[in-house]
Amino acid sequence: METRKLLLTFVKNVVERPIVYNLVKEFDLVINIYRASISEEEEGYMVLDITGPTKMIDAGINFIVSQGVTIDNAQKSFRWDESVCTSCSNCLTHCPVNALHIEDRKTMKIVFDQNICIDCMGCIPNCPFGACGSIFQD
Repeated sequence: METRKLLLTFVKNVVERPIVYNLVKEFDLVINIYRASISEEEEGYMVLDITGPTKMIDAGINFIVSQGVTIDNAQKSFRWDESVCTSCSNCLTHCPVNALHIEDRKTMKIVFDQNICIDCMGCIPNCPFGACGSIFQD
């Protein structure tokens, strides 16, 4: 048994297909949906965990891709725009895993470590400059 976190992007003609249902029914996978959203343009995003035997997860992922769904290798819905960040440090106390942190105390520049980010989104409402965002925002 293994669990994989996936960020799925659905194009307009795929949004209404019962893809998650098929993962459960046809591949016997356990699904935990963290976030899901459909934009005004009817594109969709979903962050989920799939749990099951590796062979079935691989088959389920192949099925997802065959349906026209894109799987983001970054697996994060959080987006940080370094070009907008002023390193004000307002986000730091709202990041429980220090994915946003100061790497060099001499420059005091904020850096983002995508590998440890848990997509909690705690920094987003606390960023006065819009450097922290999410694909799930309007």
